[in-house]
This record gives sequence, structure tokens and C-alpha cells, in this order.
Amino acid sequence: MKRVYLALIFSFIFCQIIAQQVALTKEQIIGMTPEWKGDRLPDGRPNVPDKFLQRLKNISLEEAWGILRNAGYNNQFEGDWMVLKPEKVLVGRALTVQYLPKRTDFDKLIREKGKAEGRIGNFNSWPIDMLKPGDIYVADSYGKIVDGTLIGDNLGNSIYAKSKNGVIFYGSVRDAEGLEKIDGFNAWVKGYDPSYIQEMMLGGINVPIRIGRATVLPGDAILAKKGGVVFIPAHLVEDVVLNAEFIALRDQFGHQRLREGKYTPGEIDQQWSDPIKKDFLSWLDQNTSKLPMTRQELDEFMKKRTW
Repeated sequence: MKRVYLALIFSFIFCQIIAQQVALTKEQIIGMTPEWKGDRLPDGRPNVPDKFLQRLKNISLEEAWGILRNAGYNNQFEGDWMVLKPEKVLVGRALTVQYLPKRTDFDKLIREKGKAEGRIGNFNSWPIDMLKPGDIYVADSYGKIVDGTLIGDNLGNSIYAKSKNGVIFYGSVRDAEGLEKIDGFNAWVKGYDPSYIQEMMLGGINVPIRIGRATVLPGDAILAKKGGVVFIPAHLVEDVVLNAEFIALRDQFGHQRLREGKYTPGEIDQQWSDPIKKDFLSWLDQNTSKLPMTRQELDEFMKKRTW
């Protein structure tokens, strides 16, 4: 099966060269994300439910990172960002974009194909036209700062109008003061510069991209905080949320019992004994108002959970 998915990716690259395809098709995105079994957006990206995206906001980067590492996903975090509004959290679904240093022949082909597809304006506005509510425009512009500014405040306003969200650019933006004034908009970037975009071209939309240390696929769920960004494969979002919420409940219980002096730190910090497990289950029954998930979700999770 892996050969099939690799073949799809290679066929896309071939299509880029021969047919100058601007974005992956719905079928190609479905083929690239086969482990997602839920609903999909019209373009084929996994449609991670809003309820899990909202609950992601309460999860720490370390918790999400640790759960993904335990699942074998070791390259889903990138740090060292300039954040427009560091006090705000950003969550959403990735619409991915690849930018490349300009090569005249290929740039001409992509622009001609974009025009034939009815795309309007410069290529850095094409992904914006595709945004849906809850999307995050995630772009690899290879860390270019000077002459690499993908948006200013005009495009920033358009992005927020369409997505009610923000951007993550492995590159730069301009008009930082104007962007800061857009209520609800946020940005994780590698730098700010007053220059305009030059000597760059579009490589593809909704394609696999690299953001620093991380590989990002279209439809990945994103958790962005001041400490960095975690890109969560869509099929793992529910597991990440429920595991992190369960760990938080265990911590609340353990801290309370330590304050009460009922158990020693050694008892709480090691594998719990059967009496502590029983006490914890009783504590859950007595504190249903503290549950971040539904009781049905918790009961289903507990069936699979190993202590």
C-alpha cells in the first residue's frame, strides 16, 4: 500500500511538470490520507470535527508532542517562531502551500495553469481563495525573509474573512502593525520585513510540505501556542485530545490526594496500585462536572486504556 501512496505523490510531481497542476485533486488527497475514516472537506482534506479542535486549545504542546511520539510520529513539532499575538492560541485544519525560489520556465507554466483554472491575482493569493472556516494557511516559503513576505494587512484581512483564523509561514510577512489590528487574526512566522514578495514562485497547493522539523499534510490539525506548533495527523486528533484530557484528570486527582495526605508522592508517581485505581474511578464519578469529555467518551476510552 505504501508504494501506492508514494506513486500518487510522484504522479503529482509528474503532473506538475507536464500539466502544471496547481493543487492536488480530491482523489489524490484522499489517497494520501487513507488512515482518516471520517468526513472530508469538498477538496478531500480530512474534516476534523470542531469539537476536537476547540478542546485542543486546552492541551499543552508537551502533552500533544509526547502522545504523538508514543504513536511513532517523531517529526511533528517546530519551535522558534515570531508570534503576532503570543497570548492567543491557534487551532485549525491545515491548507498547505509550497513556495520555491523562482525559476522562470516553471513559474510561467504555473501562472498559465492558474489563469486557465480561473485563479485571480498573484499566486500568493490563490490559496486564500480556497480557505474555508477553520482552515489555517500553512506555507513553506523556505525561510525567506527579505523579499519573501507572503502577505500584508490586505491579504491578512482576506484570510481572516474566509477562515476566521490565521497563518503559519516558514517565511515572512509585511505590514506587521496592520496585521496586529485584525481582531481574531494571528500569525506564526520566521520574520517580518517591509519588502514585497520577489523571486519566488508557487510549487503547489494542498501538497505535503516541510515546516522546519515537521512534515505537514493537508488537513492536519494544528495546535499553535507561544512555545511552538504541533502538527497532528488527522486520524490521531481524537486520541491526542482524549489521552491528554485523561492525563489531566489523573493529575488533578493525584494533586488533590497528595494535598490531603492520603497517598505519598512515591505511591502517586509510580504505577498505581489497585486501591488507588479504584479510588480514582470513584473520584471520577463524584466529579463529573470536571470532565472535559462526555462520560460516554471517557467510558469508551477507559476500555482501551492501560494504566
